[in-house]
Amino acid sequence: MSWTEIVIEIARDNAEAMSDALMEAGALSVSVEDADEGTDAEQPLFGEPGMEPKEAAWERSRVVALTDVDADQAAIVAAAAQAVGMAAAPAFTTRPVEEQDWVRLTQSQFAPIHIGKNIWVVPSWHEAPDPDGLILELDPGLAFGTGSHPTTRLCMEWLEAHPAPGKSVLDYGCGSGILAMVARKLGAQSVAGVDIDPQAIESARDNAERNQCEIDYFLPDTFATSAHATARFDIVVANILSSPLKLMAPMLSSRVADGGALILSGVLARQAEEVAAAYAPFIQLGVWAEQDGWVALHGRLGTDAAPAPRAEGA
Repeated sequence: MSWTEIVIEIARDNAEAMSDALMEAGALSVSVEDADEGTDAEQPLFGEPGMEPKEAAWERSRVVALTDVDADQAAIVAAAAQAVGMAAAPAFTTRPVEEQDWVRLTQSQFAPIHIGKNIWVVPSWHEAPDPDGLILELDPGLAFGTGSHPTTRLCMEWLEAHPAPGKSVLDYGCGSGILAMVARKLGAQSVAGVDIDPQAIESARDNAERNQCEIDYFLPDTFATSAHATARFDIVVANILSSPLKLMAPMLSSRVADGGALILSGVLARQAEEVAAAYAPFIQLGVWAEQDGWVALHGRLGTDAAPAPRAEGA
């Protein structure tokens, strides 16, 4: 089976309405893209929690509608234009979409990821490149954290460089649970993960079971009533974003045991000083390492000076 895509370039104000109208007119699916993608005029759309863009559209948007190959694309566009009150149907182009093995195509986009010295994140359909490495079997899914993003990598590399056999670890904002699993496989005795997203908790539990890691995962309300409710941890790691990290400074700092370590990521290099300042009343933080404009901050409770950054090549 094959399909045909309708491609329309349209102004931001009309993109959402046109998308809805195309679906009503018979499109199978619709997406909105940046018409300037790949040029100097490209506009990334992203934001921190509470600051997300109000609409997923660009100054020059490209609406792409998937239709059956034998559908009347011109009629679909005309009907959609009439529904949104346009005086005339907009110009459009079409392009064929051939039948493919979508599962195999998707899987081919995800290869094993090598992190730090000895960590491998391996999708279930791949063999581990180094069977003697620290292997995490993890398929891309809804929960954040596959090791591909610099912030996740930075935290994983910190954990590898600071193994804590027999110690306790809290992964706050755990997503897929990948950081908690690294800590557990490196010998941590007690590991807990917390996330506000029920899907993330479900995913993390599935991943922990698949990787034979004993980890307790909680939503914040159940964490507050668990056996960990008043616990302090030898290592607390939080890979979130700068705004929530600043708000959570008192809470996260209170979870660090005396002499324990706090590791934060999800912080852009230009945000490092303001995040460290939010934690200064509780714990001194310094930049441990930077990748692609993101940093990991770390510090130890009870240490007056911020610890030294990672040595080159470490």
